Amino acid sequence: MKKIKIYLLVLVLFAGGISCKKSFLDETPLDFLSTSNAFKTTADFNASVYNMFRLVREEFYTLNDNTTYDFQYRTDLAIDAAAAVPNLVGDLTPTNGNRTGHWTRLYKIIAEANTVISRVPSSDMTDADKKIFEGKGRFFRALGYRTLAYIWGGVPLSLEETTAPRVDFVRATKAEVLAQCILDLEFAAANIPSIGLSSYKDGDLSKEAANHLLSEVYLAAGQFQKAVDAATAVITSGNLNLMTGRFGSMASTVPGDVYSDMFRVKNQNRSSGNREGILVIQIEANNLGGAGATNLGFANAGGYCMERVHVPLTRDANLNGVAYFKWPAGDYSSGGRGVGFMGPSFWFQDSVWRNSGTDIRNANHNFVRKFKVTNPANPMFGQDLDYYNLPAGTRGTSNAVLVSGKPSRALYAFQAKATTPYQHPQELMDPVNRPWPYSLKDGAAFTFRDEYMFRLAETYLLRAEAYLGLNNTALAAADINTVRARSSADPITAANVNIDYILDERMRELGIEEKRLLTLMRLGKWYDRIIKCNSYYAAQADPKYNLWPIPQSVIEANREAVITQNPGYN
Repeated sequence: MKKIKIYLLVLVLFAGGISCKKSFLDETPLDFLSTSNAFKTTADFNASVYNMFRLVREEFYTLNDNTTYDFQYRTDLAIDAAAAVPNLVGDLTPTNGNRTGHWTRLYKIIAEANTVISRVPSSDMTDADKKIFEGKGRFFRALGYRTLAYIWGGVPLSLEETTAPRVDFVRATKAEVLAQCILDLEFAAANIPSIGLSSYKDGDLSKEAANHLLSEVYLAAGQFQKAVDAATAVITSGNLNLMTGRFGSMASTVPGDVYSDMFRVKNQNRSSGNREGILVIQIEANNLGGAGATNLGFANAGGYCMERVHVPLTRDANLNGVAYFKWPAGDYSSGGRGVGFMGPSFWFQDSVWRNSGTDIRNANHNFVRKFKVTNPANPMFGQDLDYYNLPAGTRGTSNAVLVSGKPSRALYAFQAKATTPYQHPQELMDPVNRPWPYSLKDGAAFTFRDEYMFRLAETYLLRAEAYLGLNNTALAAADINTVRARSSADPITAANVNIDYILDERMRELGIEEKRLLTLMRLGKWYDRIIKCNSYYAAQADPKYNLWPIPQSVIEANREAVITQNPGYN
């Protein structure tokens, strides 16, 4: 027994002696990721660029069915079809969470861009790759600051990586912010490769995307000749052209035309043969990170909700209590699974299309105004329900009487590019529980398609605006007519060109694609266009809304300096 105790004591002492020198529990990591080694290779920087694309996609497209549509609501384009009257006083306040959310997300894009820019010099990349990734970082920084400047005017400028908390920001002037955007975009345009190279990947940045945005920012800064030059660099690059003939998926579908083909599934990228898209936001059904999940029971967040938001709730339209449509369905009548939140203003629905003639953008399969009745129980089954000539007894949501040509939640004219007729993902078809043609599950409310952020038709309209700034209405009309000719619209004369005509043409060509708020605020035209074009908001409009209020939480958190509030806000 004594020998056993001595033996155990020796083992304990021996083990203790070893542990004093080196614990067997110590670990030597085979690999690790930290701020010291995260930005070395092109793969590292690509990961950061992809993350910035994700942040941009969330802010402008996929965060949810509410805040991303701030860029279309409260403009000359749209109304809130679910509310009898707007609430501008409540929506546009310094304490409104949506205003704060946009500010925060835009500065997050800028912070990520600053990190990339700051880390490029010490990376292991080649000098050529260093310039490319610095250019991409500068593009995203400019995109963030350009948006902030349009919406809020002068904002704090931060051009370095954030490594410690700061509470001493001050506002730069709007001119200073735009000047920085121009510097960044000039560098990006000079160093990011062209979209025409064989190495270009769908959805990536390009020299042409940088020049397109540069042209827009030059316009905001009043540098019209430089805006012309930047837009011309895109238009004459030899890598892009307006699509003028039918192409891509469903190219032989009737009804259809080249304009509708632009918005068919899989038709937005260069790999599909599309040479008009300049910057295309990638949205993929059922791909990890693709912002297009089909397994949601109720699709209202994390995907592009344009179908849900812009398409009317045709489920509720009825004739003497009998529904007009089998809903939801992936056809032109149901428009997928819309819920009727964002209807068109009368200006968008009617005024800009007066005397439109053969303009294909106003054809019924592009701007739906006649709805084929799909419910066999309805006495109009198989006929067109004309939005401008509704039968007596037509009612809608909450049994409200529908008035011909007046937007209601249950029925209004809508742009078909909000949805994807006959092309919803197969996983969302529901023939068992909803046995009618093209029936859909409740999770079908996303628009499952890549989305244009920039396309060449807009570049022409930017250049037309720049020519107008130079008082060259003849060249402005020529650019506008290039866009109109693709849609078989009648040409205009130089005498008809003014900024309101260009804004109307943007509405006809871009419609719900455009982040309309940014255009109006860039021009300082929000108030004027609301008064002229949108009676829904006009009664509550105020010139101070040409800029949004600085979030109160930002002002209060900035304890060591003063961020002044925009005029008119308390």
